[in-house]
Amino acid sequence: MSLDTPLSWAPDLEKAIDRHPLTVPPTTSLAEAIALIGQAHSHLCVLTDDLSYLAPPTEEVRASCLLVVQGQELLGILTERDVVRLTAQGINLTETTIADVMVHPLIALPQQSVQDIFAALFLFRRYRIRHLPIVDDQGHLIGVISHESIRQILRPANLLRFRRVSDVMTTQVVQASLTATVLQLAQLMTEHRVSCVVITQRDSEDNDCPVGIVTERDIVQFQAVQIDLHKTKAQMVMSTPLFLLSPEDSLWTAHQEMQKRRVGRLVVSWNWGQGLGIVTQTSLLRVFDPMEMYGVIENLQQTIQQLESERSSPSYPSAPHDSLPPQSSSTDSLLQRTTPSHNEIAGDRKFLFTLIDNAYKNVKYMLANLGISVEQRRSLLQSVLWTIEQLNREISS
Repeated sequence: MSLDTPLSWAPDLEKAIDRHPLTVPPTTSLAEAIALIGQAHSHLCVLTDDLSYLAPPTEEVRASCLLVVQGQELLGILTERDVVRLTAQGINLTETTIADVMVHPLIALPQQSVQDIFAALFLFRRYRIRHLPIVDDQGHLIGVISHESIRQILRPANLLRFRRVSDVMTTQVVQASLTATVLQLAQLMTEHRVSCVVITQRDSEDNDCPVGIVTERDIVQFQAVQIDLHKTKAQMVMSTPLFLLSPEDSLWTAHQEMQKRRVGRLVVSWNWGQGLGIVTQTSLLRVFDPMEMYGVIENLQQTIQQLESERSSPSYPSAPHDSLPPQSSSTDSLLQRTTPSHNEIAGDRKFLFTLIDNAYKNVKYMLANLGISVEQRRSLLQSVLWTIEQLNREISS
């Protein structure tokens, strides 16, 4: 697999904007609005193993919000989480209009403020939202970006490879039994402000083992097809069997499994099901926070120290004479050696830890100076990503 080129995982924010979002007038009934969310799909680019280009739109991503407009004025928003909350409250869907329940006023991003992807990530984090409408100078809707649309265009292979699932997963997992009703599941999601409930079943040793999952998106679908939420049990509608991640899996593995299975979250299990966690698309975006980059660099530093220890031990295997790479005067020759001498290890160590130290300084500067320009931030991030690429080559050599 090819490595990320610096900042290739952070394209222009414009490319993450869905310019054809679902829109309805304020007089639309809530039942009609939910049906639209349940039926609509939008095409987005997907992250492939080949990071040299954006793949064509081969995957459908179900719309997860609906914007309320009157004429050209943007009034409010309704998301999947809002639908779950309203479901838990027992709102009459046919007698309620979307104007009665929409979220307003909105957090929106003016078009002239669209600079790069980090501006959007900051607003998501600050206001704890997952959808961000983009408006022009007159407040007219241009489009919307979401956690999902951003993740679809990011190319984060190097950063994700060096973080583990345990670094970002949540262990506050809401659970329910097979006999819980869909209404009860919606109430649990609302009470705990989560996007899914893991369905568990007792095994022969009296442990609750994960057997299925029900998500916000599922609740929207159940409302759209008008199933009886009071009578329908979790065991009838849950997604099963579960694919389970290990806490030791890399975030790159988690990302690939999400893409493969077309899901937005995966259950993490350890100790024979006694430990449970959840990793989501939102979790993956955390690695692009400068603070999270500390963790990436620390993991690389520990790995390099371990490799150096192994290479300097007497039992470290030597490469056959005919397999030695040709000598080169370029910097790459430093990263291609397979049987380094003591002096070479010392030189490598000094070079590599100088890289790590510089990366730490750049990340620390970004955290301490949040008001720096986009150009400065891009330059610093490019330096950090270059460091990660060099360290990745050393670990892989």
